[in-house]
Amino acid sequence: MRTVEHFINEISPSLTAFRRTFHQNPELGFTEYVTTYLIGKELINLGFTIHLGKDALESTERMGVPSPNDLTKQEERAIKEGVEKSWLDKMKGGHTGLAATIDTGKPGPHMAFRFDIDALPIKESDDLDHHLPSREGFRSQNEGIMHACGHDGHAAIGLGVASFLSAFKDQLFGRFTLLFQPAEEGGRGAKAMVKKGWLENVDCFASGHIGIRDTKLGRVYATTNSFLASSKINVTYKGKAAHAGLEPEKGKNALLAAAAASLHLYNIPRHSDGATRVNVGKLQGGAGRNIIADEAHLEMETRGETTAINQYMVEEALRILKASGDLYGVETVIDVVGDTVEAACNPEWIQWVKEVGRESPFISEIHDGLSLKASEDVTYMMNEVQNQGGKSTFMVFGTGLKNGHHHHQFDFEEGVLTVAVDAFARLILKLSHLKEEVTS
Repeated sequence: MRTVEHFINEISPSLTAFRRTFHQNPELGFTEYVTTYLIGKELINLGFTIHLGKDALESTERMGVPSPNDLTKQEERAIKEGVEKSWLDKMKGGHTGLAATIDTGKPGPHMAFRFDIDALPIKESDDLDHHLPSREGFRSQNEGIMHACGHDGHAAIGLGVASFLSAFKDQLFGRFTLLFQPAEEGGRGAKAMVKKGWLENVDCFASGHIGIRDTKLGRVYATTNSFLASSKINVTYKGKAAHAGLEPEKGKNALLAAAAASLHLYNIPRHSDGATRVNVGKLQGGAGRNIIADEAHLEMETRGETTAINQYMVEEALRILKASGDLYGVETVIDVVGDTVEAACNPEWIQWVKEVGRESPFISEIHDGLSLKASEDVTYMMNEVQNQGGKSTFMVFGTGLKNGHHHHQFDFEEGVLTVAVDAFARLILKLSHLKEEVTS
């Protein structure tokens, strides 16, 4: 195991460099053209077979794909930023992310790992006193877009795991699949990779997340519980414009419908069987103070402790959204643009993580599990593996957090990258030799 320690120490500077490169170049879901390209080129150098575009995900299963005009703008940007045309041709139309495979050629388990790569529509802080990326010069170069959830770190961890698989291939058994997933934010990308078949006959599946809570660097949670099922909904209200002073009776006010819906959604009764959430995160409408608003746009989400409870929230939300449009005599156009489901980790991972953690100089504490109380579309992947008899987990890697996820000054301790890669590497080394235990 000391050879693993030596390897981790060797690649640690590269992990930080990868993370900072991704952080400087954040891209929203299904527009991660540069990110996919940079990851893919590195994986080819490491000896992986990569699968791009429609070979990596099922096109029709994607949710919340940006408009054709937005995709075209982002593709033009990607070319300017150095993405080769042959690569972009495969990814065009929002077919980002990739799958990478490597086979030891020796009998053993099929292990798969997922790393999400998308960013958020947040303007990153430029405060030099309180924000490390600004101070160290790797703040986002794409204004209004930011890695505010740690996916830049996840992508770097994925490349670290790939480097380990390449370097230790001769000591391993079985075959390995790495999924660099687009569009996790909003629950839009995982299902498309599942439907492409990448998780068929997988014995062990693991993914993970940096942070979640403000915790100690070196702490690892072997499993995660309390995934909330969630649905993401966009609504457009279409009314009729009119002069607000001269002919107000001729107008149909779409903005009032959206505003009414925003208020009434929060009055959905809580469910007696478990936790529920609802949030309106965006509301836009109207053209001017003296114009009856002919269009308004609303973006909202529901969450539930189980898939069934979330479905209750969705049905109530759809009822309120439609009724609000009817109340003001406007057309209501509803589009469900994201979805996640409930899931549970297999308990075997607790013992496996504890066993390998005791040998690690980077892991200081191991906890059985963390209560997430949030949503993740990795649940589609976890359930797919478990439905075929495999074992899944979603780990959490501790780090101090001065600000929470989705904050404009979000950042994490970069030492967590080595902790995570070390955990994945030691699990791979252990489980690749345990086919009977892993597949039982």
